[in-house]
Amino acid sequence: MITVHHLGQSRSLRILWLLEELGVAHDVVRHERDPKTRLAPPALRDIHPLGKSPVIILDDQVVAESGAIVEILCARHGPHLVPDPGSAAHVQHLELMHFAEGSVMTPILLNLYVGMLGEAGSPLHPRINQELDNHFAYLEGLIRPSGHFVQDDLSAADIMLSFPVSTLKRLGRGDDFPKLAAFNEMVQNRPAFQRALSRAGGD
Repeated sequence: MITVHHLGQSRSLRILWLLEELGVAHDVVRHERDPKTRLAPPALRDIHPLGKSPVIILDDQVVAESGAIVEILCARHGPHLVPDPGSAAHVQHLELMHFAEGSVMTPILLNLYVGMLGEAGSPLHPRINQELDNHFAYLEGLIRPSGHFVQDDLSAADIMLSFPVSTLKRLGRGDDFPKLAAFNEMVQNRPAFQRALSRAGGD
């Protein structure tokens, strides 16, 4: 049995979605954000020293980091979600798996935190918006005619990229990147995603 420590309104929803796609049994322990600070609760530090989510308990081992969790679960239960090793598609897959938490999340998080500064953060917004445009335009250009990244069906890269792409709607930028908006809609309409959303608590 796998236990997922899920933080409300967080990137850990991707792990629940992956497990639903794979049909792997799992328990979900939900953690709530502090209503004022929006930070994770101290209880998550009892699970992992960084106090972050997602965290899974797998064979009595605590594993953090979305990309690592996705790779481990796919290796065990979902090799069909990863292109054949050594292929050009596999190289692109690895690049996008790291891009999802490395490159594209930087301007997304900067936009969030600088936005909390109000007027004091306004000088930084043009540069942040430029980086958001650059990263989203790159992803828009990678969408295949099938509507997926890398493969013509669901892949682990799709799952990892689902969170940064979902921020487009919250930023009001869906019309600027129609292929990404369509990808986001496709993801949210998948039965496994809807099951994960329900188990996560609806957010």
